[in-house]
Amino acid sequence: MIKNIILGFMVAGFISTSDAVDLQVTSAPIKVVAAENFYGELASEIGGNAVTVTSIISNPDADPHLFTTSVEVNKDISSAQIIIYNGADYDPWIEQMLKSMNNKNVIIINVADLMHIKSGMNPHIWYKPATFPTLAKVLAARIISLESSASTDKANSNKVNSAITKNLARFLQQNNRVANEIKQINAKYSGIKVTATEPVFGYMAEAMGLNMQGLDFQWKIMNGTEPSPKMLASYEAAITSHSIKLLFYNNQVTDSVTKNILALAKKNAIPIVGVSETMPHNIEINSWLSDEIMNSKKALAVIR
Repeated sequence: MIKNIILGFMVAGFISTSDAVDLQVTSAPIKVVAAENFYGELASEIGGNAVTVTSIISNPDADPHLFTTSVEVNKDISSAQIIIYNGADYDPWIEQMLKSMNNKNVIIINVADLMHIKSGMNPHIWYKPATFPTLAKVLAARIISLESSASTDKANSNKVNSAITKNLARFLQQNNRVANEIKQINAKYSGIKVTATEPVFGYMAEAMGLNMQGLDFQWKIMNGTEPSPKMLASYEAAITSHSIKLLFYNNQVTDSVTKNILALAKKNAIPIVGVSETMPHNIEINSWLSDEIMNSKKALAVIR
């Protein structure tokens, strides 16, 4: 039934998230807790005023791998009706907290499971183009279901759920533009050799058709372990020989090794693109993705 409601409104006119906020919700807003702020932002864009959202990791200037839990975080999770987390070993702290939860009615969405990403695979799945549209549809269905069952005013509930469905349609329309931007890059730059300091942008680079090099080095940096001298020498040689044409780096996490890599790339006139592991503040998801895609496109346009 919910699937039919969503499909039925896909052809309707679009309204913005701010328009949805003007609608009166007769039941208490659904409490959504997201481990990462991009998943929380998606819940806000889809749910409008039918939800209240708490994002636990939300500082774009901090290393998300250094996050530690608190009593406040535990309280937020304990009272949530929907919990969204990345999975694939990216946020194991929340999995430990979920094991001790007594709330059997909470809806838990493990995004890695949703996208069939297993432990040991690249966990940065928010840069996988299919992730956000897939999750958006699931969230719309879950929010509509909870709002409908809790509302005492069915007529108004239908209006709220209509707004949620239109928010979904709006999001998917915008995300389709992002997908087209990716296709354009793939058509022009497919096969170009690139590398990264960490595999944060890996899924997006793959969708762009870029040939990612130095993955063994990237995983060492991501896991906080030292690359071997041979591995480091091979990685640096790819830069100095101009075998790779572009360098992506995680602009939230830098150490002495990555700083040296960035300096070497600059010295050898290799274009550098910074990507964020946590979503910046005051921006919608599709705008954020589009900005990072456009930064990549600009860098690719000047490669030698």
